Amino acid sequence: MAAGLGRISTKDFDYWAALHLLQRAGFGGTPSQVLALKNMGPEDAVDSLLEFQKVEETGTTARVDGRFDHNIMRAPTADERRYRNQARRNGDEAALERIRNERQKRQRADRRQLAELQAWWMGRMIETPRPFQEKMTLFLHGHFATGYRAVEDSYHMYMQNELFRSNATGNFRDDLVRNIIRDPAMIKYLNNNQNSRRAPNENLARELMELFTLGEGRGYTEQDIKQGARALTGYTYQDDEFQFNERNHDDDMKVIFGKRDKWDGDDFVNLIFSRSSASEFICEKLYRFYVNDSKQTLEGPARATVRQMAKVFKSDDFELKPVLRKLFLSKHFYDEVNRTAIIKSPVQLVVQAIRSLRAPARNMPRLVQSCSLMGQDLFKPPSVKGWDGGRKWINTSTLFTRQNTLIYLLTGRMPGSKPWDNNSSGFDARHLVEHLRELPGRDREHDSVVYLSRFTIGTVPEEKRLAEWVQYVRESGGIDDNATIINLLALMTAAPEYQLC
Repeated sequence: MAAGLGRISTKDFDYWAALHLLQRAGFGGTPSQVLALKNMGPEDAVDSLLEFQKVEETGTTARVDGRFDHNIMRAPTADERRYRNQARRNGDEAALERIRNERQKRQRADRRQLAELQAWWMGRMIETPRPFQEKMTLFLHGHFATGYRAVEDSYHMYMQNELFRSNATGNFRDDLVRNIIRDPAMIKYLNNNQNSRRAPNENLARELMELFTLGEGRGYTEQDIKQGARALTGYTYQDDEFQFNERNHDDDMKVIFGKRDKWDGDDFVNLIFSRSSASEFICEKLYRFYVNDSKQTLEGPARATVRQMAKVFKSDDFELKPVLRKLFLSKHFYDEVNRTAIIKSPVQLVVQAIRSLRAPARNMPRLVQSCSLMGQDLFKPPSVKGWDGGRKWINTSTLFTRQNTLIYLLTGRMPGSKPWDNNSSGFDARHLVEHLRELPGRDREHDSVVYLSRFTIGTVPEEKRLAEWVQYVRESGGIDDNATIINLLALMTAAPEYQLC
């Protein structure tokens, strides 16, 4: 197996390498999209994904101002606070009940807006002409995991989502970490709005080092956490804006990593990124997300590659684009051992099926619900650690939901549902094998099944299963028959290998 960041040759960047790139750096693509990427050659192909700013946003999910209401969970005005306080002093239960009812009404409206936000992001991942931007946004959502149940403000969740999207290839330290300690959703989620010089709260400082930058137990002490929390005192928010509350900030001397000064939050971030473990920890997270997450401990060529990534990352001052470009151009990334080595997350499963097969999206709220049942509820990660991923995605219940969801995408019918729950949008799957029609003197049924096997499950199955699939096509309507192709895809997506990418 190739180790490190040695570059793939143009000759080795074939159709299947292009498919691998599009699945990992995005959410897959149609045969024609894969071919177009292959014809670019490796460097231009990778740049076409990473330099997404050059691609115009299109579609119904393109970003527009005012899409989401920022006032639903706004803080009470001064008049509203006076009215509430007066009602409390007077024991006016009727007034207090009206205030509670209004609060509950706004909470219900905010939960509805969160559902709209979930459907919008799912739709954006499906239709965006900038797949890497959304894939990286998904990575950052899991890395800087923040949950709506604690934040209770859908607009703040949207703001954080936009922070990730806008800085998907930016500077990890300056654009992401500096902004995440100022992000209202993160501040609320980790209680930093309660972090003051008189009553320090360590949550944000702890997770900043343990989960976001250095890794658990890598080069810091409990004392560093306590001192880091003091550096973050006064970092709070007002309405939708970060606010530095100077009165609550601890401006006394602090000792972090053995260095003494009147450190503030930005100083704390700089000190963290001066540690050698920061670059390797972040690159390991990137490696597991984009290359291979099958091993609990990275060693051998995988560890060597992560270390080379870390050197590039640090030498480029923690810019994301250079290290990702080198990774996506490396022979190691395309090595056979790293293909079909990642279990698809629920979102990857759904979005890739729609984008690569060109299946109808059918019902966006239902797809969001299906992903939740499969264990990935957007904007609601299970904890600050995010989703475990890997083998944790698969159990008897989630596998059943995965297969039913794929059938729904292919046919519009959800097994076991009421007829009115189904979706009749047509799906023409013949485009998947259209490019094979012109091949002279070939066994088109056999060649088409072999191609679709590699396209969907990443491999040609064992001889017996391949023969059964070919026989099915021949005895049904043939490879030009749409219903036959859809039924064949149903067999392929039910295969265990389809859960991998």
